[in-house]
Amino acid sequence: MAKILIADDDPTILSLLNKILLSKGYEVQLAEHGGVAEKLLKSEQFDLLISDIKMEPVDGMQLLKRTRQLRPHVGAIMLTAYATVATAVEAMKEGAFDYIPKPFKIDELLETVKRALEYQKSLSEQIGGDGHIEAKKYFGNIVAESEQMINVCEMIKRVAPTKTTIMISGESGTGKELVAEAVHSFSARSEGPFLPVNCAALPETLIESELFGHTRGAFTGANADKKGLFEAARGGTLFLDEINSIPHSLQSKLLRAIQNKKIRKVGGTEEFDVDVRILAASNRNLENMVKEGTFREDLFYRLSVISIDIPPLKTRPEDVLPLAQHFISHELEPGEEFPAMDNTVLGILQSYSWPGNVRELQNVIQHCLTFLHDGKITKETLPSKLIVSYEENPAAQQKAALTGGFEKGKSLKAFLRAKEKEYLKTVIDTMGGDKVAAAKELDISLATLYRKLPEEEQDS
Repeated sequence: MAKILIADDDPTILSLLNKILLSKGYEVQLAEHGGVAEKLLKSEQFDLLISDIKMEPVDGMQLLKRTRQLRPHVGAIMLTAYATVATAVEAMKEGAFDYIPKPFKIDELLETVKRALEYQKSLSEQIGGDGHIEAKKYFGNIVAESEQMINVCEMIKRVAPTKTTIMISGESGTGKELVAEAVHSFSARSEGPFLPVNCAALPETLIESELFGHTRGAFTGANADKKGLFEAARGGTLFLDEINSIPHSLQSKLLRAIQNKKIRKVGGTEEFDVDVRILAASNRNLENMVKEGTFREDLFYRLSVISIDIPPLKTRPEDVLPLAQHFISHELEPGEEFPAMDNTVLGILQSYSWPGNVRELQNVIQHCLTFLHDGKITKETLPSKLIVSYEENPAAQQKAALTGGFEKGKSLKAFLRAKEKEYLKTVIDTMGGDKVAAAKELDISLATLYRKLPEEEQDS
């Protein structure tokens, strides 16, 4: 059953709402003013907020704004003894589902609560509670809206509990380390260490020592015994990124370590057991390297018991905007307002080829937030290379112009929502712009009308 937070500085109202909602099976938490409610929102999960507008020291509108920042998925119903069109408009613009005048009728209250919960559930399937695209998130940091990435996540869930070695392939910047972290986190070794190493970043003269360790005096400068990564990752997972960079001369020793689970330190004479799971990644086609003779065939097959292939971002444009939102959320300071993004930017982001994949998109978002203007991401905040690419590509401009239109793959729910907005605008125009008359004609409340209208139409 849904969990509801009630904020009101009137103890009588708090007690009454608590009794009513508990009788219907809802889980209820009470807050005697907005400050208490804000603390609860920080520490607990809720499905719905019911708040009085007039409270001290934190009033209902301030609390509503903080709710949108802290818990954007939480629906909100506002209570007021001073119901006016102005308060309704302000509440709706801040994201409230509806408002209820005091004194209220119990049946109307319960019906509004039911509709608010149903609406938030429906909304979460398509967009986030803050009005932005809501990505499907797996394993905390992997964003997957496209079928390709959802399949990757399903593969992770299937292979993570196994003990087998896994090869993760994909272009640079696609997120191979995130996939490796997810495999580790959902494995039986999750309590052990996760040690990533970029093989390409290690000098050829040091890579053997880094992986297997060395004994004192093994070479000039080896003044003490050193533990290698195989040993340091004991009980956990060792992620060998860009394993295609491992020198051919070292590949046989790596193969023995994986096969026999034993290593010998540089300069040492004894082998000892290591308990570690190996995950590897490559940004090059290892099968081609095998054919070229630059990568051992037996090592390739030992590493590729199971393969996870991450598609490039250009082949899954439906992931671009959810990823952008994900990166924006991570860049914002606590309480900082989520920036708007105009349609031209949306089109440019979706039409760009992303040669640097997800890492490049993250860098672009950081650039946009650095040059943010009036709290909005516009074309001017984008890096120049995206703008040039867009302006030199008529097909991209056409695609950008169509952003927000009815494209292939658009859900029925999204289509109906768009048609509903078109009909609302037609009725309002018929009523000469009078929204109160339009609401009566449509047989809906004024609050519902404002909730359904696009934001740019609410002030007109």
